[in-house]
Amino acid sequence: MNTESDKEQFLKEFGSDYGYPNAPKNIDEIRATEFKRLNSTVYLDHAGATLYSESQMEAIFKDLNSTVYGNPHSQSSCSLASEDIVAKARQQVLNFFNASPREYSCIFTSGATSALKLVGETFPWSSQSSFMYSMENHNSVLGIREYALSKGAAAFAVDIEESTHLGESESPKSNLKLTQHHVQRRSEGGELKEGMTGNAYNLFAFPSECNFSGRKFDPYLVKVIKEESERIVGSSQYGRGCWLVLIDAAKGCATDPPDLSKFKADFVVFSFYKLFGYPTGLGALIVRNGKQLNKKTNISYAAKLMKKTYFSGGTVAAAIADIDFFKRREGVEEFFEDGTISFLSIAAIQHGFRIMNMLTTSSISRHTASLAAYVRNKLLALKHENGEFVCTLYGLLSSKMGPTVSFNMKRPDGTWYGYREVEKLATLAGIQLRTGCFCNPGACAKYLGLSHLDLLSNIEAGHVCWDDRDILHGKPTGAIRVSFGYMSTFEDVMKFVNFVENNFVILSSNWSAFHPSSISPPVEGIGKAAARHFLTSITVYPIKSCAGFSANQWPLTSTGLLYDREWILKSTTGEILTQKKVPEMCYITTLIDLNLGKLFVESPRCKEKLQIELKSNSLATGRDEMDIQNHRYEVRSYNNEVDIWFSNAIGRPCTLLRNSGSQSYSCINKNGSPGMCRDVGARLNFVNEAQFLLVSEESIADLNSRLKSNGRKSTGGQAVQVGAMRFRPNLVASGGEPYAEDRWRHLNIGGKYFTSLGGCNRCQMININPEAGEVQRLSEPLATLAGYRRAKGKILFGILLRYENNTKTKSDAWLRVGEQIFSNGDSN
Repeated sequence: MNTESDKEQFLKEFGSDYGYPNAPKNIDEIRATEFKRLNSTVYLDHAGATLYSESQMEAIFKDLNSTVYGNPHSQSSCSLASEDIVAKARQQVLNFFNASPREYSCIFTSGATSALKLVGETFPWSSQSSFMYSMENHNSVLGIREYALSKGAAAFAVDIEESTHLGESESPKSNLKLTQHHVQRRSEGGELKEGMTGNAYNLFAFPSECNFSGRKFDPYLVKVIKEESERIVGSSQYGRGCWLVLIDAAKGCATDPPDLSKFKADFVVFSFYKLFGYPTGLGALIVRNGKQLNKKTNISYAAKLMKKTYFSGGTVAAAIADIDFFKRREGVEEFFEDGTISFLSIAAIQHGFRIMNMLTTSSISRHTASLAAYVRNKLLALKHENGEFVCTLYGLLSSKMGPTVSFNMKRPDGTWYGYREVEKLATLAGIQLRTGCFCNPGACAKYLGLSHLDLLSNIEAGHVCWDDRDILHGKPTGAIRVSFGYMSTFEDVMKFVNFVENNFVILSSNWSAFHPSSISPPVEGIGKAAARHFLTSITVYPIKSCAGFSANQWPLTSTGLLYDREWILKSTTGEILTQKKVPEMCYITTLIDLNLGKLFVESPRCKEKLQIELKSNSLATGRDEMDIQNHRYEVRSYNNEVDIWFSNAIGRPCTLLRNSGSQSYSCINKNGSPGMCRDVGARLNFVNEAQFLLVSEESIADLNSRLKSNGRKSTGGQAVQVGAMRFRPNLVASGGEPYAEDRWRHLNIGGKYFTSLGGCNRCQMININPEAGEVQRLSEPLATLAGYRRAKGKILFGILLRYENNTKTKSDAWLRVGEQIFSNGDSN
């Protein structure tokens, strides 16, 4: 693909919108000077968090290094400096949303979620109230429902439809249609009694832009709800009373902030990191004033209604410690901002707004919209060689779309690519995107066509947010999302489009990389070896994810190799630690001396070598049970001295646990699904899928040949080459052709019998390189393997084995290096 000609075509269509031609810096200059750290990264998750610029951070540090900001709850000059910068920040926020300070107040919070929580917990709910919300809402908005239902209020979702064709005489309000879903109640409020409607306050919540699909919602919804609620909701009791409107602007404010001079929403929430990257942990709740309702105070209409119980430093004008007396402050901000606000973070936002004001939100909106439109057009046009379309895009029926593209992809046979497969390959290609439901369950279910039965079935199967269950019952459980920010470029877009075309569009020339029954043949130059196979290496890994040791011979047990992965390290939060999150674990070396009956453990961070008796319980302190990988284990913990040693070795608090062996048993899901564990029927130590992993020397040689021919380089500029231990195998075989092990079904190694459970799905862990005394996270060899060893969403290398233990005849079975391997896989 010719990127230059593609860009010329793009600029013909979008040139007037792309690149900030009227700003002090155009997009190429912005990227070259402000985002040099993106040279090797394509960042496409601006809906999750946009990026801060270099000049923004330089200005913040210069400001903090030259000005003394004190706690604003004082009268010192430093405190007054903070008070002044906070007041200016509030005005900047109101200006950004075109909100008059006579009509609105800005309350700083720890983020949009905190602002939503504040609304939910202080809203005047009653049994006569209703909480109405659009189906396409973030979980943080749905959480308000808990406050409403707990107070006896009704809650219900609505689908919002809008016609794309308006007559000249029609207003945007008549263009909107709301369809009500089932009404939820936890305690019956009874029928609405006459005379009580005036005391009922209701809340309607919708996003300015859906963070799942990018659909923009018409701000006329504010007027529709406030002026025509009974027509919209119907004549039922749920439409009566006074309606207040909340806009979740967290996603949409970076390109299209609500204009509060035209659409008088009562609450607007957002987070600053969605606007300009920094600071995180800071957001705001904009509350509408209604001074005409209470002209004697400065308390706004919404704030007057909100019922706040707790008081704290800064929110009270006076309090007496030993009697029931306190007096609140009257200012809206002081009333709701508990404790000392994050004044240093607030001081930083002026430098972010400077960038927004320089480029202008209208220019940012046009720039990002042009990129999103181009990507949509490209994805919609992609077809497999058999004529089937590749991509299904979501939200396209909306008349207005934000700079977000959400989609899924299908294979030529109509089956879905899993979004985790896409995310894994994108990461290897240096592309950062987002997958899943994006904390928006309503939009996810709506666009993916998931019924309540589908959702409950997925949950029953063990599916939770952020897990790897991307396809269940033949349907996607989430989607792929790319989103653009003010610093995104056409080159970012083209790298992403090329990535999709190269990895997911099936042509005859690349079919072998995607079809599970047709793995690419070895690279030329790797000749056929003799058909005889031998065991050349045995490696035991006593502690999961730590270094193992080699042995010429080793005993077999019903759980695999004796003592293999019998110990694990667990964090203080209960997380099982592996090299994926703690790569330093690779430097912990282990050795078992069967004659001495001891496990020896060493670390470059610890002066003393740790010795653990294999038979003795002298270091053990207690027993417990835990579930890991759908197996339940009885585990034994150790004394504080052992835990301190390992905590020092990995640089974080942890505990060592040992499997008690005979007490472990399979723990599958209620629907009978084994989940991630491949071998739920076998007795296992702390392994992910099976008792053994086997790789072959010929397969590794073929991989290294491909790495060399691809010109893959390490960070030091040397050609990437990998050894067998990069894959952490228990067994290494030699002889025959590369990938001959793929066809093995049953193995006989020196009279011991094994069953193949299929290929091992590789992850980012094989890209961790512990050489040269420091851990390097590379893209290889997984990126190369993805090009020719991908099958149905998995990148396969090596095979998993189960030991077919026959205790009647092999009570003292050992594996020995040099034993011949016999397989009947070719005959099956």
